[in-house]
Amino acid sequence: MISVETQMDGALLEVELSGQITAQDYDTVLIPAVEKALENHDRIRLMMSFGQEFQGYDLSAAWADSKLGLGHWRGFDRIAVVTDTKWLRNSIRLAAPIMPCPVQVFDLIDAEIARRWLRESLGSVHMRDLGGPCLQVKLMGKLDPEVIANAEKDLDAQIRARDGFRLLLDLSQFDGWQGLSAMAAHFSLVREHAAIPERVAVVGDQAWQRAAQHLMRRFLNAESHFFDVSDIDGAVAWLKA
Repeated sequence: MISVETQMDGALLEVELSGQITAQDYDTVLIPAVEKALENHDRIRLMMSFGQEFQGYDLSAAWADSKLGLGHWRGFDRIAVVTDTKWLRNSIRLAAPIMPCPVQVFDLIDAEIARRWLRESLGSVHMRDLGGPCLQVKLMGKLDPEVIANAEKDLDAQIRARDGFRLLLDLSQFDGWQGLSAMAAHFSLVREHAAIPERVAVVGDQAWQRAAQHLMRRFLNAESHFFDVSDIDGAVAWLKA
């Protein structure tokens, strides 16, 4: 049996699975709920809870589960799986790296933590006016598509308000992307704004961040330079020179 409860104006579905799950459970309950939510939201968040009464899937349900994932591949923003079933936990963790959205596994006792994880923003983008054409953009934590979409609006507004544009990109607290869709959204944002900056100073303290600055040179029409996080004042001075 599958039961569905909607939260966050339909953007979050809490799904409880118990007993033996069949294709009929998907066809009559879960798939209609997902499709209804996607009528009003570009992406939705999903909490899948498998309690002690969960007995598994029959073959038809396993196929229905695959069809649901493939048919709405880009419709999920974040998925929390709450279960103590060992084989299910292992399967989800193996599949998580290739999913287009962040997927996290929680113990049954941590259901409330899973809810908080679904509701919160996983990362953030902070912008600070450095004067004149210079703007600091600091990426923090792991970014999800929603954070990147909001950052794009703010960045466009900041660029329009300036005469020229020079960017200080602070990666010192950036931990990467939550899923493939977040990474794709980030690179789309970079590509759309690649021709705008006159100078880009990249600030970080790790080798991959230095490598990222070298990679930027291939598609930026701007001077770029890497600065260690301890020399952020030097980065600002270089931008303003």
